[in-house]
Amino acid sequence: MKAYMGKKTVILLFLILFAAAFFRLWNLKGAPPGLYPDEAMNGNNAREALDTGEWRIFYPENNGREGLFINIQALSVKIFGNEPWALRLVSAIFGILTVLGTFLLTKELFNKNSIALLAAFFIATSFWHVNFSRISFRAIMAPFFLVWSFYFLWKIINLKTQETNSELKTKSSAILSGFLFGLGFHSYIAYRAMPLLLIIPFLKGGFLKTRKIKTAFSLFLFFAFLAALPLGIYFLKNPADFLSRTSQISVLSAENPLKEFGLNIVKTIGMFFWVGDYNWRHNFSGEPMLWWPIGILFLIGIIISVKRMTEKNEMFLFGWLILGLLPVVFSGEGLPHALRAIIVIPPVMILTALGANWLFENLTFKWNKKSAIGLIFIFLTIVAVREYWQYFYRWTPNINTYHAFSGNYKALGEWLNAQPRNLPKYVIINAEGVRVRGLPMPAQTIMFITDTFSNEKQKAKNIIYLLPEEKNKISCQKEKKCIITALEND
Repeated sequence: MKAYMGKKTVILLFLILFAAAFFRLWNLKGAPPGLYPDEAMNGNNAREALDTGEWRIFYPENNGREGLFINIQALSVKIFGNEPWALRLVSAIFGILTVLGTFLLTKELFNKNSIALLAAFFIATSFWHVNFSRISFRAIMAPFFLVWSFYFLWKIINLKTQETNSELKTKSSAILSGFLFGLGFHSYIAYRAMPLLLIIPFLKGGFLKTRKIKTAFSLFLFFAFLAALPLGIYFLKNPADFLSRTSQISVLSAENPLKEFGLNIVKTIGMFFWVGDYNWRHNFSGEPMLWWPIGILFLIGIIISVKRMTEKNEMFLFGWLILGLLPVVFSGEGLPHALRAIIVIPPVMILTALGANWLFENLTFKWNKKSAIGLIFIFLTIVAVREYWQYFYRWTPNINTYHAFSGNYKALGEWLNAQPRNLPKYVIINAEGVRVRGLPMPAQTIMFITDTFSNEKQKAKNIIYLLPEEKNKISCQKEKKCIITALEND
């Protein structure tokens, strides 16, 4: 690696990865607070898979979720137990590896260490990516699979003319790239638009020109198909699960789809610069997804790329940006939406790095080199400190964040754990949500914390879940004493 990048680059990359790990692992037990029911649902399915041995390709409950992430989480739960941080640790690992993948992909695209390091730094310290790297949502896998898959794909393209490049290396990269790309379909609904993006690297590689490249791309497609096949078979047998969530939030179901579509485009573009996601789980409510100096660099990067649009590399980044945002603008719910746009974080940060590199090169050209480097170091330090402050000191302690992650449900679950096992504990689920096995979704948080998702464990731990209309089932006469509580104040 040193020969490939140079000693200074290796050291800087190591420091960036250390920062990425720190941002994603520091105080993982306390930030974010609480445990949102969607996260808990993943945990309960993971625990059930461990207890029953039934590992699924797709979990249809809670609007349906691809099973890969949950099955990986099950391994963490097996080691660390029913802890919220055990679920979120998986996200953190995917987040850290995405930072490394972003560096390697950017290096392949532009063959410039400075741009690659900047891209890695911006994604390592980005509140947007850090936040989702600390929440147990399967969507965090989508950027990971894309950066690593495209890294190996562009590696084939860039090395195709080198005589020293063995056919074995080309085939190995093709197999890895294809398999990772196929696994991406097991990550998030928005990923389904990404096969269209393959057109650009395939054209760049001239996949019909040489036998070696033609073979490599054939291997890519075969192994991508192989990795996605189990999920494809499931959807063929259960077609309703393929479109269930998409149809629920589609802009086409709006009263005036064309008008809504136009507004969605404006909101989605605006989330980078003016007004971001209002959901406290996804963002510091309403603030743009990019801090304003980063937003300016992103804009500079876009302008530079537009001027070079004839280059396939720039076309590739723009294609990724547009295709990644299509699922957002076609949705009719909760825009601007940082989670649905998670798939575009890598190209956004790479374009930001292009803008920063252009600005820094001009500073170095006009100023004394040491002074310019010092100014760059100060700016990047300010960016890192600001993002740390934003996440850990502004967002995490905010009472809105606590409620957004159902902190009161987690606290109730921990309190129930501390009560005598032989004492009947009635929990009234007086909160609205999608029904899962007869109970609203908010019950999932209590169930995960107390490890009472199954009927057998509920009986063993004397925890009885009831709907408000089932209060007549409460009976403390035999025991003379019992606990009655509710999710919400009643």
